[in-house]
Parts: sequence; structure tokens; C-alpha cells
Amino acid sequence: MPKSYRVPVLLAVAAGTLLFVAAPFAIRLVAQQAQPSSRVGATIKLPAASAEKIREHVKYLSSDALEGRGMGQPGGDKAADYIAKQFASYGLEPAGDDDTFFQNVAMVAMKTLPDTTFQMVPDQGDPLTLKLLDDFVTSNETQKEISDIDAPIVFLGYGIKAPEYQWDDYKGVDLKGKVALLFVNEPISNNPDFFKGKALTYYGRWTYKFEETARRGAVATLIIHRTDLASYHWEVVRNSWGNEKSYLKLDGTPKLQAASWISQESAKKLVGLAQLDLDELFQRAQGRDFKPITLPVHLKAHIASRVRPFVSRNVVAMREGSDPKRNDQAVLYTAHYDHFGIDTSRNPGDQIFHGAVDNATGCGILLELARTFARAKKAPPRTILFAAVTGEEQGLLGSEYLGKRADYLAVKPILDLNFDALAPLGIPQETEVAGADRTTFYPAVQSTASRFGLVIQPDAHPEAGHYYRSDHFSLARVGIPSFSISEGQLFAGHEAAWGEAQSKDYVANHYHQPSDLFHEDWNFKGLAKMTDFGAALGVIAATQWQPIDWLPGDEFAKYQQAARSIDGDALFAGRPDLRLVSAPTIPYPPLARQTRIKGTVVLDVTVSTGGMVTKVEVLSGHPLLQQAPIDALKKWVFAPREGEPRTFRLEVEFALRTYTRGTRRASSVHVSGPLHLVILANGVYLETMSSSVAK
Repeated sequence: MPKSYRVPVLLAVAAGTLLFVAAPFAIRLVAQQAQPSSRVGATIKLPAASAEKIREHVKYLSSDALEGRGMGQPGGDKAADYIAKQFASYGLEPAGDDDTFFQNVAMVAMKTLPDTTFQMVPDQGDPLTLKLLDDFVTSNETQKEISDIDAPIVFLGYGIKAPEYQWDDYKGVDLKGKVALLFVNEPISNNPDFFKGKALTYYGRWTYKFEETARRGAVATLIIHRTDLASYHWEVVRNSWGNEKSYLKLDGTPKLQAASWISQESAKKLVGLAQLDLDELFQRAQGRDFKPITLPVHLKAHIASRVRPFVSRNVVAMREGSDPKRNDQAVLYTAHYDHFGIDTSRNPGDQIFHGAVDNATGCGILLELARTFARAKKAPPRTILFAAVTGEEQGLLGSEYLGKRADYLAVKPILDLNFDALAPLGIPQETEVAGADRTTFYPAVQSTASRFGLVIQPDAHPEAGHYYRSDHFSLARVGIPSFSISEGQLFAGHEAAWGEAQSKDYVANHYHQPSDLFHEDWNFKGLAKMTDFGAALGVIAATQWQPIDWLPGDEFAKYQQAARSIDGDALFAGRPDLRLVSAPTIPYPPLARQTRIKGTVVLDVTVSTGGMVTKVEVLSGHPLLQQAPIDALKKWVFAPREGEPRTFRLEVEFALRTYTRGTRRASSVHVSGPLHLVILANGVYLETMSSSVAK
């Protein structure tokens, strides 16, 4: 092993203190556990990561044989099978559906067809007809072949409601059946206490705007593109949205019939139909006193789509933790394996999007992490979970599915460490861990980086919102502290300018291009170092007794809190008249669990003006499942509201985890969509024993 990189191999965790001793061939992590138990000083030994093994994985996953690892294409399936076989060869346990290594992710691919039309029709004057791709792009999130819209347009500024910043662009406006028109990004700020200053928050991302307007009942949303606000040109939007776009199969979450972008020039013409100026509207949108403007213009649209259902797969494995009191919790490692597959419309020889850096490298690191943890003679106290996810390039779909179904896993993730696109350029002397500083785990990250000779660098372009563009974000959205681990721009033997030049060259000439190829002269020793760094962080997280949380006031802290109770905002999305104040948990009936009875109970619930539940009527459901929700719902309390009593129809789904190897994970309750609760429990498995009687 070169002198420029001797692995830090002895790490002791004792009340947050880290100690390292250098040795060339192994990582030894000693956890001095501050606990009342007598089991203090448990030792965890991990072998050092192999640069050669990472190289082999990257070379194969980016080869022509994998055909660009396209989601829903043969190459993507080959990649998933390869990763699962590696997990199995290491001796890891399957952690997917039905005791397999796979989570089946049902998806639908939508292709907007050329006969799609958008026409802006003013109350007076001639209509404005827009041209698909040149003036607008759109996708039908409701996954229908045909949708027709004729609805009024409401300008909403940025379309943001952020109570923590005392910001509300909606001001109570009713969006049901209407079209939202709004800017991308968020209010201009240099104040770190107001939308985090120059850093982009999730409120500025286009995904938030589609989600929020759909929750409020809009049928379509038009995001106004500006290059300076989006951080990319219209051509990027056109190319991304002009091809087939995939979604998770509908789960009851509100969706738009026309999730759309509109070019800046077209937006100027649109507001001009109402005798308004777009630049002036932008200035109005900067203040808290902004009020929505209903334009005297309708959107008349015909959205025609080709609909293609398919199934992709996440690949999930685990090494069970050694402490029976904590192994129902897990440190999760993630990396996406999908890329863009084959584009047969390109010239022969230039059709495969190999995705060597993005993200065969992350997969190589994930597999090497899995191998090293599997080879450890003793597992950490908590379980280590590995997930190679699909659909990242289509909008973080595989990790979104993993996050939404985290309760279905055999263990509960408490931290996600993600790896995405690490270039094999040599030995890094810097690391970027954007988002780690938003968690209580950051002091451990800082001290560990120091011992590895890594200087933590801040996000070079916080205004671009990179935190919201990789798979860790999907786990953060369900409350799990999460961040990605990547290199900085300073590498041994080079100036920082060299690393910056390599990064710019990759983004300009190879990112999301067929030229993202494997190179034989790549130096993978740096990726081995990043693997060891990630392994050290994982062992600390899997060992320490302190919980890992978002810092108070962080935008994701509310999701972590919601995961610990029933999320009333999500359950009653679209019903502002129903604000949940108190909600006792609905238990899984013991007899139903023991007899493995599952199913959905549908109930009609009446709420008085005072907020008390006065009537619960069962419409359908297995008799053994009915009484538990009746008893719990009668104790729910809502905010008082004048007028007539309120009613709602609630679906309570009782489900059993499909992982059958046995788990001590507690039952859980989560909201899978508006007015749909899932009560999730472990099945009861009876083992038979045979005995012999001495004669």
C-alpha cells in the first residue's frame, strides 16, 4: 500500500472520543459502550477496503454488457441481479420482499405525445397557442392516456407556504380545479435565517411546487423558467421532459394532470394577456404581503400520453446487529445503480450511456462496504443495511419507494449514508458531507474526517440545491437523518485547481453522456479511502447510544417527529377543515396478527363542531380487524370548527411485514396517502420442535 495512504485502522469510540492507530491491512473499530450493561469494550474488526475490488465492480457495471443500466431495460435488470449475487456471496441476509434481496418497485412511464396542446384563452382578445417543447413541457402525473383541461389561471408568486419563515403565497386561495402559475426557486435572500440565505431550500425546488399545488387541488401547474433561478437553461428542461418520464405507481397522493414548465418568453406573453408585466410580478413576489392574482385567462389543454407500466427493483441486504436490544435499528448505506440505458436514436457506437462515474462508482463502494461488514467476525450492535436503489435518474424514485416503505423493512433506519458519483482521480484530501451539519451526528463526522486526513469542504454551490438532488433526500423526507459522502477537489499531488478543472470537464463533457466511460488508468485508491471513511462513520452510528436527530428547527425535523406519531397534515391533505389535535394509535388486533389476518377496514367518521368524534361506522373489513380502529377513532380530537358536523371516510389497512426470518421491530403506523392509514406489524411464526423419549 502506498505511503501516501495508510489506512487509519484503530478507532475507539468512548463517549464521543475517537482514537486511531495506523496499520496497513485492517480497520479495527473498538466501541467502548457507555451503557449500564457489563458488555463494555466490544470489539469490531473490519478489513480495509480493496481498491481493486471496487475497480472490478465499476468496470463491469459500466461495460457494454450492462447496456447503460436503463430502468425497465434488460441492462438494468442485469445490474440488479449482479448486485444481489454479490450480496449473497458475502453471506449477507436478504432484506427485501418475501425473504429475497429485491424490493419490487411498480412504476409507470409516461411519454407526452406530439398532439398535446396548450392554449391560453383570455376573457377578451385572441388566444395564445404554445408549442410543445419550444414554449412548454408537460407530463400527466395522474398516469392517464388523455386529460383535457379548461380552467382559470392563478398567479401564486413562488407558490410557497413556509410557516417557519412567516411566508404564505396562498393567503387562503382555493386552488381546486384551477391552474397554478408560479416562479421556480424562492424569495431572494442574503439572510441565513430567511430561506437559508443564498442556499436553496426544498421550497425552491420544482418538485415541491408540483407537490404543494397538487395537495391544494390544482389540476395543472405552470412553473416559469428563468435560467438564473433554475441554474440551468431551457434546453435542459426541454431535454429532460421531452423524453419518457417515469413515476411510482399511484398510491392516493394527489397528482397533477399537467405538471408543466413554461418558458420565460411564453410566460411574458401569458401575463400580457391580462395586461400585466412579468418583471413587475417577480418584484411583487419578493414580499410577504404578496397576494395571489387570478388572471382573466383560462388554460385550455389537451394532454395525450403513452402509458407504459413496468416493475423495477431495489436490491436490499443486511448484516444483523449483535445487540438484541438495538439490532432492530440500522445504519443504512445507499447508492443508485440505474442510468439512462440505450438510446437507439443516436449514432451507432454512441448509443450506450455507460454511467461509469454516475453511478457505477457509488455501487462499487456500496458493494465493498457490504463485503467488509460481512467479513467482520463480530457485527456492530445495530444492524447494517445496504440498498442499491433504482430510478434515481428519473427523480429519486427507488429511494422514494424505499423511504415511503421504510416501515416495511425488518429494521428501522436511523441514518442514511449515500454515495453518488465519486470520480476515481486519486487520494482525496477533502470531503463534502453536505447535510451532515444539520444533524446531531456532525461532531462524529468532523472528528472522523480529521483522523482520515480529510478536510470537510462546504457545498461550493449551495444555491443549486444539490442536497435535494440525490437519494439521501428521499430518506430525509421521511425523517431519517441522511447525507451523501463525496470527495472534495483537492487530491494528493495536485493543486485544488486541478481537481476543480477535472470536475468542470466531467460536467461539461461527460455527465449524462455516453462518454461517461470506464478508464483503465483510473486510480481507485481514493475510493477505497472513502469506503473506509464511510465504514468508520457507520460503525460509530451503529455503536453510540446517543440518538441521531435533525437539529432543532431544521426543515426535516418535523418529518422525524411526524414519523413518531400520526401525521395529521398528510392524512387529511386536501381537507383544511380537519386539523388533527390528538390521535391515539390504532393497534394491530393480537388475534388477527397471530392468525395472520390482514386487510383494509373502511370507516365513515363524523366529527362534531367541537372537534369530538361522535360516530364511527364500519363499511367493510374483516370482523377481527374492525373493533381496534373503532375504539381508537372515538378518542381522536380535532380542532373545533363552526358550521355543520364534518365527515370523512378513512381506510385503515392492516399489513404484516413480508420479512419472515424474524424481527423484533415494533408495530408502526404510517400515512400512505390522504385518508389512508397503514398499521404494520410482524407476523407470528410458530416453530415446531421434535423430541425423542428415552426408552
